[in-house]
Amino acid sequence: MAFFLFVSIFPSVRSNLNKLPTRTYIYLSLAIGILALFGVYFKGYEYSTDGEFKLLAAPPIGVFMLHAAFSIGWGVKRLISRYRVAAGVLRNQLLYLITASILLLVLVPLTNFLLPIAFKNNTFISLSPIYTFLFASIIAYAIVRQKLFDIRLVVARSAAYALVLATLGVIYGGLVFSVSRIIFSGSDISELVRQAINVIFALFLVFSIQPIKRFFDRYTNRLFYRDAYDSQAVLDEINALLTSQISLKIITHDSLRIVCHNLKVNGGHFLVMEKASIYRTASYGQLPESITFVHPEDLKLFKKNMIFVDNLTRGEAKEFLDKHGLSVILRLVTQDGVVGYIFLSGKQSGNIYSQQDIDLLGILSDELAIAVQNARAFEEIQQFNITLQQKIDEATRELRRVNTRLRELDKTKDEFISMASHQLRTPLTAVKGYLSMVLDGDTGPVKKSQKEMVQKAFSGAQRMVYLIGDMLNVSRLQTGKFVIENHPTNLADLVEGEIAQLQETAAARNLKLVYHRPDKFPDLNLDETKIRQVVMNFIDNAIFYTPSGGSVTTELTASEGEARFTVTDTGIGIPAAVQHRLFSKFYRADNARKMRPDGTGLGLFMAKKAIAAQGGATIFKSTEGKGSTFGFSFPLKKSSSQHEVAALKT
Repeated sequence: MAFFLFVSIFPSVRSNLNKLPTRTYIYLSLAIGILALFGVYFKGYEYSTDGEFKLLAAPPIGVFMLHAAFSIGWGVKRLISRYRVAAGVLRNQLLYLITASILLLVLVPLTNFLLPIAFKNNTFISLSPIYTFLFASIIAYAIVRQKLFDIRLVVARSAAYALVLATLGVIYGGLVFSVSRIIFSGSDISELVRQAINVIFALFLVFSIQPIKRFFDRYTNRLFYRDAYDSQAVLDEINALLTSQISLKIITHDSLRIVCHNLKVNGGHFLVMEKASIYRTASYGQLPESITFVHPEDLKLFKKNMIFVDNLTRGEAKEFLDKHGLSVILRLVTQDGVVGYIFLSGKQSGNIYSQQDIDLLGILSDELAIAVQNARAFEEIQQFNITLQQKIDEATRELRRVNTRLRELDKTKDEFISMASHQLRTPLTAVKGYLSMVLDGDTGPVKKSQKEMVQKAFSGAQRMVYLIGDMLNVSRLQTGKFVIENHPTNLADLVEGEIAQLQETAAARNLKLVYHRPDKFPDLNLDETKIRQVVMNFIDNAIFYTPSGGSVTTELTASEGEARFTVTDTGIGIPAAVQHRLFSKFYRADNARKMRPDGTGLGLFMAKKAIAAQGGATIFKSTEGKGSTFGFSFPLKKSSSQHEVAALKT
């Protein structure tokens, strides 16, 4: 039964005693063993005529034989099955264990049990001590050379106790001998004194045991437990590192240091992977220089997450490990794939990696895989931020350079516009004046057809005058010379005058131009020239952007402490998506450009500036396809002043 249970857990060291078949087997084995105490398997013994001893088996012996045959046969078969798939040190351990088990558990029952009972042959019983000696020798060799079992605790404590006893014996014997020679020799000392001295020696012996034992325990531990460590302490140290650091460089180097220091490994090498290429490396301790030149193609040899050279017998993976002097390769795997590899060399003591090492490295590989993935992602984000900041800085410098250049160009443009506008105003004024004289008949009678053509020319010249005025005002805004000259202005008369000038244009486009003039309207302190340009611009736009058959309604009201002027049309309207850009310099909506290609985009820009410069507010609302409303409002109590509006440059 002991052999059966041992084979059940070796070499995995994981117990399966809780399984129902195993528990049933144990209970049955205990019952068969207890029955042996009552002599149910043998009915007696006898001597043959030649004096040979013979056992007389009873029928229940069959149960005992069946149990023994099953336990030994199943155990040996399980060891052989594991031997076939094992490799490296484990394969050697199984080979020695199978050999020793066959010698002891097969040959001994055969020669000492089966042959004497079934065949009445006792010839080979005397060989049992030889089988036992061979079994003990093979297991001892496997323990020493193949690390079959970890018996260091027994050896270490036995050595410590032996040294303690030897030391105490020498000290106690030496003291007794010395005192006896010095004090007791030639002296007549009472028995009481002798007993007192013996008690003192005994007390000395008692109180010196523990210090001497601790001394030898410490040194035997160093001798037999050179590779000893606390797995939980290592895990705690690694976890402290991973929770306090996000730097990939620190994680890779310090994790190698912790593993190599605690497992007493000569050195380690850490590879961080980026898909199929090596992203970063780190090394610790003593390693062959060749390991730093590992090619990514070499890593395809390793298909398992943990590979120990001691478990390999042949193949390219073993050749690679032997070539670079490595003993362990850990593959760090997450859901996204392989994120890295850890290479470890042999132990400083020359021992193989124990099951404790294997379990610890298995846990660490999972934790380090996640930590490396997170650290690499953080590093990529940091690098991206650095790169992004560099690009932003470069773009900012370029924008500043371009902006400076644009300011220079804009200044040049403003100067050109100002110069061109001044140069154009004089001849345009002459053209407009002569056309006005022709229309008034100062040069003689004008035919109707001629008058229409001259009227169109005059209207075009008038629009050119307004355009030049807008361009000059834009130039003045940019140079801080946009001056507002307020004086009392009759806004009702001003609007009516502009309506009268545009009635003919509206009629030519088959539009109904309506003006709702109030009966009474107070004078306002306004810059008449600039507000006239605003009124004309709003009405002129409404006429030109309203299709034939539509209407343009102009209204002037005074109520609730403010004066309001609005122009409402049934025109094309303005798309909602671009309404926020409408009052920008040189901007025109797409539908406006299609309907009136000759516009400049300065009218509304200058209108808003002129209204704001005089303390008013712009009125605007529009629905695409249904029309628009433009206008302004001023407070009724407005002081008269003359000032320069330098802040309107932008």
